[in-house]
Amino acid sequence: MSIRILVVDDKEDNADYIKHLLAHEGYLADTLTDATLTIQQLKSVEYHMIILDMMMPKMDGVEVLKRIREVDTDIAIVVATAYPNVDSAIASLKASAADYVKKPIEPDSFLEIVRRVLETKGIHRNPEVELHKFIGRFIRESRMQQGLTLKQLARRTGLSVSLLSQIERAESSASISSLYKIATALGVQMSQLFGDA
Repeated sequence: MSIRILVVDDKEDNADYIKHLLAHEGYLADTLTDATLTIQQLKSVEYHMIILDMMMPKMDGVEVLKRIREVDTDIAIVVATAYPNVDSAIASLKASAADYVKKPIEPDSFLEIVRRVLETKGIHRNPEVELHKFIGRFIRESRMQQGLTLKQLARRTGLSVSLLSQIERAESSASISSLYKIATALGVQMSQLFGDA
């Protein structure tokens, strides 16, 4: 299942940065820089989550949050702000925001919040994306435990450094043939690459 997330932030740079972080993790993300269009957008596209900036012109995040809740009481909402304070946190929680993040966004903790909030809602990402990540992580950890560089693994497998790097970062799906070469070069069972140790 593809998870679709709407990023509402009046600053285009911020919205694009968050979209990039989400896209890199395999989420489908749309951006909206005019908060007054949020409800219209929610009615035209089915979203699993909204990342909502608190400080925006025309309509602040608390008002947008209240309006969202009038049309959708279940959608996961994560509030983001560069100016966290007790009042906005309380208002966000009263309007059922799932979590609250401080800007500038720290990528790892932000993505962890997104994952946790989605899991709390019972929403899980595309299993294929998760598999690619598991395979990439397993290959990287096995290679590093053996003290091998990407270049050395490339020499052992006949695969390019670029392809190996993309596989480790889960940016490219490897063929069965490539995975077999990698498993052989690392001295591991092919099944271990799929989490079936």
